[in-house]
Amino acid sequence: MDTPAKVPHRSEIPVEFTWDLTTMYPDDASWQQAIVQLEALMPEVAALQGRVRENSGSLLRALQLRDQVNQQLEKIHAYANQRRDSDSGDPAAQAIAQRSGAVVARVQAALAFIEPEILGLSDETIRAWVEREPGLARYRFALEETARQRPHVRSAEVENVAALYTDVTRGPGEIFGMLTDVDLSFPAIQDDKGQAITLSHGRFRKYMESPDRRVRRDTFHAYYGAFQNVRNTLGTALAAAVRSHVVNARIHNYATTLEAALKPNNIPVAVYTNLLSTVEANLPRHHRYLATRKRLMGLDEMHLYDLYAPLIPEVEFSGPFTEAHQTVQDALARLGPAYGDALEQAFTRRWIDVYENVGKRSGAYSGGAYSTSPYILLNYQDRLEDMYTLTHELGHSMHSYFTRQTQPFVYGSYTAFLAEVASTVNEALLTAHLLKTRPEARLRKRLIVQQLEDIRTTIIRQTMFARFELDIHQAAEAGEPLTTENLSQRYYDLVARYMGPDVVLAKDIALEWARIPHFYYNYYVFQYATGLSAAIALSKHILSEGQPAVDRYLKFLSSGSSAPSIELLRQAGVDMATPGPVQQAMETIDQLLDELEGLH
Repeated sequence: MDTPAKVPHRSEIPVEFTWDLTTMYPDDASWQQAIVQLEALMPEVAALQGRVRENSGSLLRALQLRDQVNQQLEKIHAYANQRRDSDSGDPAAQAIAQRSGAVVARVQAALAFIEPEILGLSDETIRAWVEREPGLARYRFALEETARQRPHVRSAEVENVAALYTDVTRGPGEIFGMLTDVDLSFPAIQDDKGQAITLSHGRFRKYMESPDRRVRRDTFHAYYGAFQNVRNTLGTALAAAVRSHVVNARIHNYATTLEAALKPNNIPVAVYTNLLSTVEANLPRHHRYLATRKRLMGLDEMHLYDLYAPLIPEVEFSGPFTEAHQTVQDALARLGPAYGDALEQAFTRRWIDVYENVGKRSGAYSGGAYSTSPYILLNYQDRLEDMYTLTHELGHSMHSYFTRQTQPFVYGSYTAFLAEVASTVNEALLTAHLLKTRPEARLRKRLIVQQLEDIRTTIIRQTMFARFELDIHQAAEAGEPLTTENLSQRYYDLVARYMGPDVVLAKDIALEWARIPHFYYNYYVFQYATGLSAAIALSKHILSEGQPAVDRYLKFLSSGSSAPSIELLRQAGVDMATPGPVQQAMETIDQLLDELEGLH
């Protein structure tokens, strides 16, 4: 599908390149009926209040009913989100998303009594009941995890209020999304042929990668200029989101927001702080790469907009979606026939929403629910980077698919800490495949640079984001105001530190925080960095060991949340409780630079 001069409307996208949400619900009326059916279960839920601790049978019934309700709720919420994300300007989709959020808050509030009542049982009683009641065996690990949260779970009344409060705290993120995806207007720039092109989120990266430096410069300043008029609204929204995280941490007796974000998933705070300290200790390696970029590009001054340009401009690579489909399947064939069959379903059963349209959510993600297909949202532009994005999101979806095929609902998802591992393993395997099947020297240089860029953008850049996120949360915890001005100054100073002496900063970059949706996700971004570090190690095992490593990896994909995340990765062959994997990934920069410089 050729990229038009204007962003197409949803109705103009060929149906085969859109996801098929009718496999979730045939239509919006069926979705509304699902809510009615869900709400019919609420009296049964209410009847359990005060009875969870009566005996092993009542505990089992509470856990089973909670799973039943949450499974239906997850599907309802996924459909609403994906309807909205397809076209945020559609009033019907907006209404569905708003109703979904209210339903989630109400149902979670109704279920809030269960966990406090479980925590009213002693560990000894729970162990005895698990041994006595066969149905509780499935919930052994989940009950152990609940008991671990004992200091942070409040009374049923407080948890009910906290659950209702989520209907308010989602507001800042929704404001950000509506403002940046729907209401924000971008100017037009002239491309390298002099044609007027209206910028969009999806087109920003495309034109920032133009070999024409004037196009890159104009795109950079025009795009960030669009945020100037809404900077105070976005600053207020981000500050509100951060304050909501602080309130949640204090309600649940956590010392810090960071602890509140990590401890529920059994992730030691040291994993986060080790990442920051290890990457920042290795920033001279990053600066060496940037100096190499500047030299190879023949620049007297390297600006931020030059970082997006291909370092090997003489290599042209076009990856239309149909070609990317076959290339990705070939690259991942080493993971075996079961993996390949699941990939084929993704392409042939319309799990993927491929192209950008007016009102569509920017970026890319893998979504769906336990009882649905693992859908993928893309904004595909036929670039090499888009092929990698496709590969990345398929990693998420395959992780979800194998987990849901293997695990019961209670363990049918994976923690955020593990979320980026499978996606980045896929990217590494794609790179290995291209290096093997495409022997052109110029493409080899491009792929070496791609690996360097992966480390720069996924480990170093995301760690920079993680540092910013930690800093602004710590400021809020200390009672310091978060204004647009100090958010911008903090961010600018951080960019200067991470970029080093060979990059000229424009004042526009101080507003980059205003366009990053992940800052509303409560300490999510660090997991991109830890995920790639783990993936580099796992992919090396797969490529060097073959089937034994593949077997360990497929078991990892099928494990969901059935054990602590750190332990699941350790069983797959990587110990993320130590700084070793991050340090090894940073040392890879030198290895790749040495290889690149040897080719020039």
